[in-house]
Amino acid sequence: MNLIDLGFDSWFEAHVDDMRQEDQGIARVSAVDRNSYIIRNEIREIPAELAGKFYFHVESPVELPCVGDWVTVNYHNDDTLAIIHGVFPRRTFLRRKRAGVEVDYQMIAANIDIAFIVQSCHFDFNLPRMNRYLVMADDGHVEPIVILAKTDLISHDELQQKLAAIKQAGITTKVIALSNITGSGFDEFQQVLMPGRTYCLLGSSGVGKTTLINHLIGRDALDTKAVSGTGEGTHTTSRRQLIVLVKGMMFIDTPGMRELGLLGATDGVNKGFEDIIELSMACRYADCSHTQESGCVVLTAITNGELSEERYSSFLKLRKESEHYEMSYLDKRKKDRAFGRFVKTAKKNIKK
Repeated sequence: MNLIDLGFDSWFEAHVDDMRQEDQGIARVSAVDRNSYIIRNEIREIPAELAGKFYFHVESPVELPCVGDWVTVNYHNDDTLAIIHGVFPRRTFLRRKRAGVEVDYQMIAANIDIAFIVQSCHFDFNLPRMNRYLVMADDGHVEPIVILAKTDLISHDELQQKLAAIKQAGITTKVIALSNITGSGFDEFQQVLMPGRTYCLLGSSGVGKTTLINHLIGRDALDTKAVSGTGEGTHTTSRRQLIVLVKGMMFIDTPGMRELGLLGATDGVNKGFEDIIELSMACRYADCSHTQESGCVVLTAITNGELSEERYSSFLKLRKESEHYEMSYLDKRKKDRAFGRFVKTAKKNIKK
């Protein structure tokens, strides 16, 4: 195996001279568990730690390595430990607002080619949540594909209703309906996959993400738990990890997300709701908020039944949330920088 097999193509090669010192190697982050890392090089996986100098200059959690990142490393202890010195620029990424009240980014994964947004056809089916995942993917320039899993739990007519609901909601992303039990739709899923490319599985706990990877491997290589009485699975994956399959495809499995807050994802919201953005171009006022103005083409489309009220409400909610958290984040960063300058000045005064 070489770095190209792991996804290190010409885009990353163009950054090598700026990133790597002569004595450093290049590897990919395959797992993150708090402050410890596992990196994968051409030979094997190796535990890794951050270099002190690198960690000292980090100003935001976003700058720390995440699963899928390419990093520069030195090897120690007979190549049984790696020290990470830098992170390559990210071509694509998946991130969300950190869970809880803290207003900051949490990186999910980096350098992904396709994000599979997995929802169960049973109790997990939720169009607003699907929109949030789609906005997350668009924000990070990742191609999304929706997977409707566990089709064996509903009838054919119910499946058609769900597919129609996705279309009526204005979601134009490719949708693959499949069942890990019957194998239905699995061939269509495999046709999307290519060696040397990286895929990420996103979705709630128990929707069948890990089972899907086991199906690709052909055996239960990753732990799963028995389904509940409703036919839904239970949470198993506890950390994000990069898995390299024998056929050369790479999958990043992720734990289920209870919270999926958006931060600074205005471009992703606009791209995810291009039908509304296109309508808004004909509004009377350039700064139309699409809430009460006369001459608003978006509001007219709702009245005429051309645009669903549910999709419109989802657009407003996601845009407002993203903008609100972005303002809070920028204010927080401004205060952090001011405090950092204060500390540096204080240290200089002490030395005098």
